[in-house]
Amino acid sequence: MRLLRPALLCLLAALALPAAFAQTIDYDRLDQRLTRLAAEEDMVGLAVAVIEDGEIRFAKGYGYTAIGGAPVTEETVFRWASLSKGVAASQIAILAGQARLNLSDTVAKFKTSLRLPGGGETRATLEDVLSHRLGIVSNAYDTTLEDGRDPVQIRESLRGLKVICPIGECHSYQNVAFDTVAEVVEQVTQTKYADAIDASLFKPLGMVTASIGRVGLEASPSWARPYAKREKDSGPPKPKTVNDDYYRVPAAGGVNGSIRDLALYARAQMGLVPDVLSDTALEMMQTPRIYTSREQSGLSRRYKGHMRDARYALGWRVYKYGDAGTRVVGHRGAVEGYRSLILFDPERDTGVVALWNSSSRLPVGIEFEVMDMAYNLPPQDWMGLDANSTGGGK
Repeated sequence: MRLLRPALLCLLAALALPAAFAQTIDYDRLDQRLTRLAAEEDMVGLAVAVIEDGEIRFAKGYGYTAIGGAPVTEETVFRWASLSKGVAASQIAILAGQARLNLSDTVAKFKTSLRLPGGGETRATLEDVLSHRLGIVSNAYDTTLEDGRDPVQIRESLRGLKVICPIGECHSYQNVAFDTVAEVVEQVTQTKYADAIDASLFKPLGMVTASIGRVGLEASPSWARPYAKREKDSGPPKPKTVNDDYYRVPAAGGVNGSIRDLALYARAQMGLVPDVLSDTALEMMQTPRIYTSREQSGLSRRYKGHMRDARYALGWRVYKYGDAGTRVVGHRGAVEGYRSLILFDPERDTGVVALWNSSSRLPVGIEFEVMDMAYNLPPQDWMGLDANSTGGGK
């Protein structure tokens, strides 16, 4: 009888766990919902993975790599777009942990091309760059980058912009300016940015499909072709050509990879691979630095305030989720023909990642439907699939 007591106590302890910590994600329902989503006119291909209690419990492809092409699988490679910013922040956190740089180092300490109004590069720190607190207009000169201009020249020309706030005091999202991080990494590691990321993150995490740059995407055995259309256009999405625009700012938008590799990356961001990303590195990256009112306004309008208190950390966004205000970490990304998302609860080691090759907004609702299941919240049509839907997807 004495031998049975520990087992009995463990059983009672398990029964006493709050419902929110039980395995609550209904994968059959999720699969049915994603199958319906993939059949929507705006969609081409989609891949989704769910990490629950630290394990990859679901990873599946839907639709096609191209209209009339091969099916998407869990190994199909997509562009990660702005999820690349978290990759860059991870590399900086690793280098900081090795005492090879400090977040408080100014941009001017490194021989980068970034020039800010009034010599701001002598005051702006790496922390300011990674949290988009450079005091210049949001998305500065992105259109110039898309016109083919060299990002080094663009960063040098930022000095001519007007200041919208003092450095460090407001959030203004950047791509070209953010990519000065790649220049820093190359100087500190004395290697190419892509090689540094491969050695520090991709290989140690077993991310076999991950790469940086257009060549890596197009050399993949299975890769999703880009499609997009204007929101008001009817008919299926139109094929687009992969271009080098945002590949030329790799820290901001240069990463490719499959949904399986994105799930492995997400697990590391939850603290489950401490040999690669330590608790210190994760705290460095995921501690909020600035409130993001523009992001919060969009969430409140489309998703009824389901996520609130939107803040930016280093390459990551941090929110309070649902009525309980549970802390979640995530990011979304978009380049022409591709979109992406990641959202997770680092305390529960649970989250969702998604990649798709169209401009549809419907898959954004995936993160809400999965996390609502994880928290035992009433189901809502966040993907906007049902008639008379009040979900936010559309």
